[in-house]
Amino acid sequence: MNTERNLRRTVLPNGLIVLTERMEHLRSVAMGVWIKSGSRCEPAETNGISHFVEHMVFKGTRSRSAQAIAREMDSIGGNLDAFTGKETICFNVKSLADHVPIALDVLTDLVLNPVFAPTDIERERGVILEEIKIDEDNPDVLVHELFTQSFWKGHPLGKPILGTMETVGRLGQEQLLAYHGDRFHGRNIVFSAAGNLDHDRFTAAVAEKFSALARGETLHELSAPAPSARILLRSKKSLEQVQICLGVPAPPITDENRYATLILNTVLGGGMSSRLFQTIREERGLAYSVYSDLSPYRDTGTLCVYAGTSAGNAIEVVDLIVAEFRKLKETPLEEEELTRAKDQVKGNLLLGLESSNSRMANLARQEMYFHQFFTVDEIIARIDEVSAAQVQTMAQRLFEPNTIAVTLLGRLDGMKLIRAKLAC
Repeated sequence: MNTERNLRRTVLPNGLIVLTERMEHLRSVAMGVWIKSGSRCEPAETNGISHFVEHMVFKGTRSRSAQAIAREMDSIGGNLDAFTGKETICFNVKSLADHVPIALDVLTDLVLNPVFAPTDIERERGVILEEIKIDEDNPDVLVHELFTQSFWKGHPLGKPILGTMETVGRLGQEQLLAYHGDRFHGRNIVFSAAGNLDHDRFTAAVAEKFSALARGETLHELSAPAPSARILLRSKKSLEQVQICLGVPAPPITDENRYATLILNTVLGGGMSSRLFQTIREERGLAYSVYSDLSPYRDTGTLCVYAGTSAGNAIEVVDLIVAEFRKLKETPLEEEELTRAKDQVKGNLLLGLESSNSRMANLARQEMYFHQFFTVDEIIARIDEVSAAQVQTMAQRLFEPNTIAVTLLGRLDGMKLIRAKLAC
């Protein structure tokens, strides 16, 4: 139990974990069913099945049609949503506290009792294929996808969450039902909720809904992928800009040095005062969008820099990114820049905890990755402890020329990029 944030945790007999955070000043409750399985747990031939299942549960259950689900949620002014990640699937709903029984009933019904009707599967397959096309038409999404596939080559972590035209085209009712039976069981589910609720009453309601759900086996942990530092140049004549993704392996989500990595990323490209934004956009005017991003997973991660620029400036932008890597390795941060980055990270953290949705998600993620809960004060203390020397050490560890991967997408017209250009 965590008294600072009024957190409670109960494990049901079938292994399902219920987490709540009581927020008495709210009139609403956000709740989410988190499946500890995502696209990285899929065999290559069924790539995209987690996302397909996420779509299909909304298409009807044994007792509700898709239209009935939508009408029931609209009648209480509730928000019902879902998403699939590399390591999780989440089904969530937010409603007024008075309407929790209805919201909980709809949410658990679609998670536990989807029918996967063949006609619905065919219709939804068309929807997902259009979703894949949207990503292919969106250059900054496409370059990240190409980068990820190249970086984690041959590993499920590198495969697209949506799947491909081929894999989604092959998925049928039998596979969807088997996946649902295999992954949706007690030991593989975390049910988190935040808002104006009573833990004991809520847990009793969840226990009743999930009482018939099997305990199931803990899923076999997949091996960590080996990164591949490839230089990939992909020509696409229809694009006006060259899209650049340049990245390196980064620590996993639970790494002891995660706060130093977070500060490093913030200084490098985490906002308008970051070095990349100031150098490439403000001083040189070479890009409208430029940033760096951390993607930490259970056993690995990436730090990736993105920029979009004209073909004539692409190599110069790569040079400027590599130059920032070099500076971070060679020179410790000034105290003022370090303090500013810490304040930015702390501000983002505290603002993120203002909504019940983000608190619900925060609860589930801490349970799934850390198996414990950190108070805000603990996290802020860890951020404050980060020294300029730690950030510099992390830069020296991450920015190794032979581990840098680059993907360029656009009208390249014979553009060349050799590894020597990545020396930092």
